[in-house]
Formats: sequence, C-alpha cells, structure tokens
Amino acid sequence: MKTAVIVTTYNRPDALHTVLEGYREQTVSDFELFIADDGSRDETRALVADYSKRSAFPVHHVWQEDRGFRAGAARNRALAQTGADYVVFSDGDCVPPVFFVEQHRELAEDGHFLSGNRILLSKEYTASLLQTRAAVHRLSMPQWLIAWLRRDVNRALPLLRLPNASFRKRQMLQWEGVKTCNFSAWRTDLVHVNGFDEQYSGWGLEDSDLVIRLLHAGVRHKSARFAAPVFHLWHQENDRTQLAENQHRLEAILASERVAAAVGLDQYSSA
Repeated sequence: MKTAVIVTTYNRPDALHTVLEGYREQTVSDFELFIADDGSRDETRALVADYSKRSAFPVHHVWQEDRGFRAGAARNRALAQTGADYVVFSDGDCVPPVFFVEQHRELAEDGHFLSGNRILLSKEYTASLLQTRAAVHRLSMPQWLIAWLRRDVNRALPLLRLPNASFRKRQMLQWEGVKTCNFSAWRTDLVHVNGFDEQYSGWGLEDSDLVIRLLHAGVRHKSARFAAPVFHLWHQENDRTQLAENQHRLEAILASERVAAAVGLDQYSSA
C-alpha cells in the first residue's frame, strides 16, 4: 500500500524539527512525506531541504503564499501532488511516536477513515523539550508517566496500545472530536469528496466539514485511539475571529447531504 503523510506547518521551525525527527525514525520507511506549508518564511524551507537529504524516504515541500490561516488549501495542494493509495494527516506541532505510520496502515480498512487522539504537552514542558532538542518520539512509558504525574502532559492512558478489534467501530457515524492532526483516509475517498473545503476562512472546523462529507459519502469512522497517538506541543491559541462564520458553514453541511467541497481539490490540475 503506497502511503503519503501530509504535515501542515506555519513558521514554527523548532517544533517542525522535532516532528520531522519523529518521522525519520519510524518503524517503516516506505512512505512519502509532504510538508504542507501555509506560507512560512525561508527558515522552514531550509529546514525541510536539510531534512530531505537525511531521510530514507521522499520529502516534498509544498508552499503557498501567506494569506492567513489556510490549512485546508495547504493540505489540498499536497494531496494533489501524491498518487498514494492511503494518506495520513498530521500537523507540524504534533510529534509522532515511532510506530505512528505503521499503526495507521495496519488499521486502515476499505470504507473507513481513521481518527486518533492527542496527548497535550504543557507550555513549560514544550519549551524545555524544544530548547534541548529532545527526541520526544523516543521518550519511554516511564518518562511519560513521570511527566503526567508532574502535570506536564494532560494524560498518559492513550499510550496504551490495543489490538485491531471490534470496539474500533462502535461509533462509525461520529464526527465530533475528529481532528486532522491525527487522521487518515483512502485517497480515492478524499478525491470523491473533493478534499478540504477552502471556503472555510481562518481557524476552525474545516476538518469537521471534511469528516461530515465523508460520512455523507458512506465512509465510516474507525478509531485509532489506543494505537496511534501524537504528542501535541503547546502553542498559543489561534485567532478565532472567523469561527462563528465557519460554524454557520458547518451547520449547513450537517443539514444537507452534500458530499463534495465547493472549493476543493479539483481546482489543482494534478488532483
């Protein structure tokens, strides 16, 4: 199964460095990595170029002009450039454990998308790890438990790894809580729904919109919790001035049966 990983980023090279090191040491290396860059400055470009020289798999830097928060457009541009069968999405502040890609592939199933969860790191713990350039993806279970006891992380239970069993399909119509910082789907399903809807302006709900349209198309939710978490580095809250408008768009999607994004993947010629 040809696999692509799409990671969004915007002007946070210290966090992206830590994330990329996690991908460089995955238990599998037969995937391609796309950095979906929402307009970062040259420091990020140089970081990705250096990283690509040291990686055992292809690394692509897909950059777009900085015109505000446009994560959906950045992801669509990257998605249009891959012919992979299966696509894993995450963010440039979410560090993958070494088994992250392997677990998404093992849980992948026709007719389903996967949604995993996050372990949130505190502001102080994040700053310490980034300053020392710690290998976050290599921290052991005892180290994470100590961090949890110190309240440096919000939870440790998601680090438990459970098998691919029937409980993963208990909430196949659930869209609430699904986030594209830990998400995967078949590319054919993503093309069918026309990718992310770029009508969403600013931060918020473009991932929920995608999931709802996948459900409308008959693709069902399968849980990757207790299998493939990510370690979410702290950051300041994004500007949410457009959230009310995005909420209206999401309510319209929920009230409809629409499948395809109005402004989506099809505008890119290679999609």
